[in-house]
Amino acid sequence: MKGKNNSIFSLAVYLRWPLILSGLLVLLDILLFVINPAAGAAMLIFVAIFVCFSLGLYVYSRRNIYAGLIDFAQGFESAETKLLNEMGTASAIVDKNGKVLWKNIAFDAAFTDGDTSNIQSVFPDISKDILVNLDEASLIHSNYGDRRYLIELRPSALSGNSYNYDSSYNDMYGSELREYSEDMRSHTDADNDSNESDIVDGDYYEQDTEAVEDPDIQDLLAESDKNVIFMTVTDETERIRYKKAYEESRPCEGLIYLDNYDEALASVEEVRRSLLTALVDRRISGYINSLNGIVKKLEKDKYFFFMKEKDIQRMVDDRFSILDEVKTINIGNDMDITLSIGVGKAGKDYNDNYESARAAIEFALGRGGDQAVLKDGENVIFFGGKTEAKEKHARVKARVKAQALRDLLNTCDKLIVMGHKNADVDSLGAAIGVWRIATTFGKKAWIVIGKPSRSLEPLYNRFKNNDAYPDDLFISGDEALELIDAQTVVAVVDVNRPSITEEPRLLKRAGNITVVDHHRKTAEAIDNAVLTYVEPYASSACEMITEIIQYIGMDVELTPLEADAMYGGITIDTQNFVNQTGVRTFEAAAFLKHAGANTTRVRKMFRDSYNDYMAKAEAVDRSEIYREHFVFSECNAELADSPTVIGAQAANSLLEIDGIKAAIVLTPYNGQIYVSARSIDDVNVQVMMEKIGGGGHMSVAGAQLKDITMDEAKAKIKSVIDDMIEQGDIS
Repeated sequence: MKGKNNSIFSLAVYLRWPLILSGLLVLLDILLFVINPAAGAAMLIFVAIFVCFSLGLYVYSRRNIYAGLIDFAQGFESAETKLLNEMGTASAIVDKNGKVLWKNIAFDAAFTDGDTSNIQSVFPDISKDILVNLDEASLIHSNYGDRRYLIELRPSALSGNSYNYDSSYNDMYGSELREYSEDMRSHTDADNDSNESDIVDGDYYEQDTEAVEDPDIQDLLAESDKNVIFMTVTDETERIRYKKAYEESRPCEGLIYLDNYDEALASVEEVRRSLLTALVDRRISGYINSLNGIVKKLEKDKYFFFMKEKDIQRMVDDRFSILDEVKTINIGNDMDITLSIGVGKAGKDYNDNYESARAAIEFALGRGGDQAVLKDGENVIFFGGKTEAKEKHARVKARVKAQALRDLLNTCDKLIVMGHKNADVDSLGAAIGVWRIATTFGKKAWIVIGKPSRSLEPLYNRFKNNDAYPDDLFISGDEALELIDAQTVVAVVDVNRPSITEEPRLLKRAGNITVVDHHRKTAEAIDNAVLTYVEPYASSACEMITEIIQYIGMDVELTPLEADAMYGGITIDTQNFVNQTGVRTFEAAAFLKHAGANTTRVRKMFRDSYNDYMAKAEAVDRSEIYREHFVFSECNAELADSPTVIGAQAANSLLEIDGIKAAIVLTPYNGQIYVSARSIDDVNVQVMMEKIGGGGHMSVAGAQLKDITMDEAKAKIKSVIDDMIEQGDIS
């Protein structure tokens, strides 16, 4: 408004230049008369002539100039209105209630079906809340019929002189303005003076508005003073169709590995092995070809395939049915063949997709195989994994990892080992094993651990109060951060997720990290480790460390106390050699027995307190059945000395009920809800817990939920169970 007033003032000054110049000549003549009366008298004649001419020019020409300016402004506004009305983009002005105040021809042409008096009847996605709360430009996608539209909403405040936004108002008010401009030419000088002041003050439109007595015009003016919303509507149907066609045609790459090729081949007669190989090749080739892809065999048990993104989506829709189809191949082999599939998509180029496929296949193998992993940019999606990981009888990998750990220790001076938060027996036992390896190599080593739980205290105190061990055997996370340097190796055991390690900050500072874990990998992983040894088929981290001790190449001598700790880790994680137990588990236990582990000492060490036993009994008593095959319960943390451990034990006890496929026990503790999930072989509780942010094994898994009530937590898990049943993940 300030700029408009300045423009009007400049125009008024410009139009008065004859009067201003006349005044200056009069002053000059007076000065001249004082100096030389004769010259002043002579000059007076010329000044009088100039003043008369200037007044005449000002009085008789200015009204024609004003009328011309008004005609120009009126014509400009008419052209502007016509341009907006005939613009190819559908446009409209609506109020905060959605009422359409104005719309152009393109809007009428695009939305001819139905009522267009209110924008919400055209686009239901534009709710009243959106209109009322709109304070800045906003974009909304909505449908009208079978078309897709992009709608830009832009709030605006229209003043009374913005009449031309409404076509009906412009038609009526425009005639009044034209009559007024014609009348300007016949006004008297006095009238012109009045009109001049009106224009200079910027009140021309306002006065003329008051002259309009039509109530409809007054209503429109009143409406325009309110906040309105200017909207443009663009048809994006074709753009979306082209975008979708482009995305569907983007290339994707994948890898297929046979998890147990050698074992399955060895289980059939030699003369039939070529037939088994041919049947597997045929099944995989047929599946990929049916999806318009191409597949190439890289090695005897590895395949590469290539297809469009829309065909990858078909694989996703049938949940990678090849995983189950290949298991049906049987020509006398005692072992079913299983596959691992890694798919990379949404990469910048072919190489990027291939690297994503490699990362995906590593995820699949790290989770035990028999599953597919889709890496879509930064997102990782898992499919399958319904069967337990098969134990590998060959110990080549353990030997290779042991040698790699030895080489790493030879290049460092210090070692810091840590497990997961709320350390358990397996975590502490594995950490003790790694500590003993480091000291055997003459390295200074420490174990990072927080306050031990009630169930872990007996084992923890046996080391803490033993003079055979240094006083700084156990340190806090802050102390470890002060000790770490470039020559320090950080060993992570019994966990592969950085967020739940005892001290995640160590992982950011460490240059050399090694990970030894038996839990399946998730999308969150320690990605800067120089040595990673993750085997989901292993019963425990203690079992894996025991194997490393045997193959490290040094005579690592465990004390009976250390053997007890590692034996206890295996015992607790396998529920007394019942769960996740294989041949190598017993071999590791035998090695620890030979090193001095005593089963009686271990059993006494991990007996429950009276409070824990009663809390577990109450949890069993409060159980409830869901959908016939799932049992839920709560563990009272106030009764138990070690609430989270007792919750897990209660889940194990509930699993003994006939007909139960999975047991879930929830324990509120330290502001969180700890979830313990257990199954035998019918349900993959790891997949179940991953859907709520947890993880684990197929039959042993858990999660930690924050900012949620007990009822909400139960409802969330039950919803996951319902979805898994609908998707066929649970039979």
